[in-house]
Amino acid sequence: MSFISDIKQEFKKGDTLSQLIIINIAVFLAINLVWLVSFLSGNGNYLSKFIINWLAVPADISSLLYKPWTLFTYMFLHEDLLHILFNLLFLYFGGRIFNDLLSSKRLLAVYVLGGVAGAVLFILAFNLFPVFGTGVNYAYALGASASALAVLVAIASYVPNYTVYLMLFGPVKLKWIAVISVVLDLISIKNGNAGGHIAHLGGAAFGFIYASQLKKGNDWAKIFNTPFQIISTLFKPKSKIKVVHRNPNKASVNGNDRSKQQVIDEILDKISKSGYESLSKSEKEILFKLSNDKK
Repeated sequence: MSFISDIKQEFKKGDTLSQLIIINIAVFLAINLVWLVSFLSGNGNYLSKFIINWLAVPADISSLLYKPWTLFTYMFLHEDLLHILFNLLFLYFGGRIFNDLLSSKRLLAVYVLGGVAGAVLFILAFNLFPVFGTGVNYAYALGASASALAVLVAIASYVPNYTVYLMLFGPVKLKWIAVISVVLDLISIKNGNAGGHIAHLGGAAFGFIYASQLKKGNDWAKIFNTPFQIISTLFKPKSKIKVVHRNPNKASVNGNDRSKQQVIDEILDKISKSGYESLSKSEKEILFKLSNDKK
């Protein structure tokens, strides 16, 4: 089918943000298709509930021990249309800015590790706080909310004064969007879906810590991405031609690398102080080129 082929091509050509969105949509459609088949066969939603039971992350630690993969699968899992719609809009909003200023590899790391952090805080809260004692055996979490908030808080912490234009509100600094999102989750814990809001806070905490460490020169994404890079090199065909390249101007090359980093740091500082729109056309082009070089 040409439609399926078009999606495959879009997935292959797209950046990490597009691929994450496509994966979430594909899983959502698959779950609901199974649900439909189960309903038409007279089994209600038994099959879809069975799948969700094996993919959503449980609060009960004993259940988690024989389903450890759920720490990762839950962040791609949605049941309701509005749930996935809001999560993916939130992810696209923060992810687009993250991609422009940092890189796709870092985006993937923050999405996954932020999701794991959200799951861990959810599990800890339900096992430590007495108020959740009666529900710990039945509670589970699913959805990309923690991952999406991790991405937003990470980029908002990295360039807090980056300005976006929101309908009805006009220009708003990114830091205020992140702060309001976190505060809303905090005050909503007692109003229902406590596990979801707690997971969001875990993702937000990771995003903030990640950005703080990145500013200090510690990029946790490298640790995350290294195993994938090693695996990918194992499947790359080895060239039969041995190329030896000596660079007598190694010092000047290193100096050039440092100057590139200095340029992008200066541009990011300008964004932090005056917003993205304060950049000149040439500065935006430089930022776009240098951020692409990191992908």
